[in-house]
Amino acid sequence: MLDPHSEEFLEMLAVERGAAKNTLEAYRRDLGHFAAFLKPRAVTLLTVEANDIRAYLARLSRARMAPRTAARRLSALRQFYRFLLGEGRRADDPSATIDSPRQGRTLPKVLSEAEVERLLAAARARSEARESIENLRLAALLELLYATGMRISEAVSLPAAALARDPRVLLVRGKGGKERMVPLSEPARDAVARYSAATRIRRKTRTAAVAPVWLFPSGGRSGHLTRQRAGQLLKELAVAAGVDPAKVSPHVLRHAFASHLLDHGADLRAVQKMLGHADISTTQIYTHVLNARLKSLVRDHHPLAHTKNT
Repeated sequence: MLDPHSEEFLEMLAVERGAAKNTLEAYRRDLGHFAAFLKPRAVTLLTVEANDIRAYLARLSRARMAPRTAARRLSALRQFYRFLLGEGRRADDPSATIDSPRQGRTLPKVLSEAEVERLLAAARARSEARESIENLRLAALLELLYATGMRISEAVSLPAAALARDPRVLLVRGKGGKERMVPLSEPARDAVARYSAATRIRRKTRTAAVAPVWLFPSGGRSGHLTRQRAGQLLKELAVAAGVDPAKVSPHVLRHAFASHLLDHGADLRAVQKMLGHADISTTQIYTHVLNARLKSLVRDHHPLAHTKNT
């Protein structure tokens, strides 16, 4: 249970900034973890000093927490204390003088085009061999993820009428409730159409069947397929496709979408818009992936790369 100041901060993020549920949960966890660290020190979130935050970061470092994760937790604390300062709850910001943990640039995992094609082929083969709702749903989900670069949270929460107006374009609601238009490939449209047709036939065979709210409905609490279950299904498909399941996740497909587009000459700004990145510097990480791949290609295959000085 967080203190009232933390709850007010989370409410502000939700109401004024339109923070997504997952973002709010992450902030809640980060503040709760910091509060638990402070308890033995007889310090509260409201009475923290800079040295308390430094001690917390040192604890995270000793626990071998990834610098990126520690930096995210520090970012949460910074926003929290800026909020308290702005609301007049504190006269200072104890996080203002704290340096972020050093972190190197980690390039995202990316599947090759051949690996993605194997996944797609395996999903299509399953759905054609046995047109069950589950097989058709997985094929539609995979095609959508690779065709649009959507976050998995965006994909599983698509409304049932997402393609009702124009099947060539998908309206995606992203972080902070921001909407963006993403063009949809013909294979993705076909996969969704086959899946949707099967769900309509199933409803007709069931008495008092209600039209689903979500494109990928589920009997769980959320009413739609969960991110975790989608990830499990993709890993199971990877095994069937002969692709290392450790390399496959919904987010890796997002990376593949972006890097493969850039490989084929897509404009960086266009990719930024389709991914829903607020800052183009976030999208630019994929140019580093491309550069690293080109360097590897030259190193491994250029004839002069293996010549020795005589």
